[in-house]
Amino acid sequence: MTDDAVPRPSALTALVGDTWVMTRRNLRRQFRIPSQLVYTTALPVMWVLLFVYVFGGAIQVPGVKYIDFLLPGILVLTVAFGIANTALGLSDDLASGVLDRFRSQPVSRPALLLGRALFDSIRNVIALLIALGVGFAVGFRFHNGLPAALAAFGLTVALGFALSWFGVLLGLAIPDPEAAQTAGTLLAIPVIFASSTFVPVQSMPGWLQAVASNNPVTHAVDAARALMLGGPATTAVLSTLAWTVGIVLVGLPAAVVRYRRAAH
Repeated sequence: MTDDAVPRPSALTALVGDTWVMTRRNLRRQFRIPSQLVYTTALPVMWVLLFVYVFGGAIQVPGVKYIDFLLPGILVLTVAFGIANTALGLSDDLASGVLDRFRSQPVSRPALLLGRALFDSIRNVIALLIALGVGFAVGFRFHNGLPAALAAFGLTVALGFALSWFGVLLGLAIPDPEAAQTAGTLLAIPVIFASSTFVPVQSMPGWLQAVASNNPVTHAVDAARALMLGGPATTAVLSTLAWTVGIVLVGLPAAVVRYRRAAH
């Protein structure tokens, strides 16, 4: 049998296989550098404890305990700050020449980036579970049943996957890993704080309410909050899904184009 007779995998099969290989590669690397995972998981723990015990007594939300109001926002905050970790990882791979070595091999170009985004989603799941555990330890409870809570969890993970493409773009655009991480953090901070994460939007000045009300983080926090605590959730859930799909449809192709340009 000649080489031409050997069946070649389809483009989709190659993409799936290469993506899984890249995801495993990032997972193995994470276990070799556990300090990065500690940083990722310590952040939501710090936010929960800080706002519950330092600011919680001064922030009153009518009709609900502050920890119940806060924790859905902390979950969304966790995946939003993941942008910085994604940017750091991609920039480090680019600076160290790892991506150049992959480019010289028959590896699907999108798979290199998808593997990073999927790895970050797995890391987000771990961080979210830790944040939930700390939340339960300080008094948080689901009020709308487990299925709705699982839906909120899945919606948050999906948004984190979408937001990671901003981190991919930053990592490919900024060759210095520390600068890329800083840029990711600076991008996340205003989006997080100009939202309903920590306080109701109605408590903000009028001009800021307009910004916060159209912030994808606000939609995601409101959706998670409604699903976990009860209340009208349809509009917020649909808005979050629309933002999630839209960000992926824009961010993924843009990242692939940026990666291809970096190869030249």
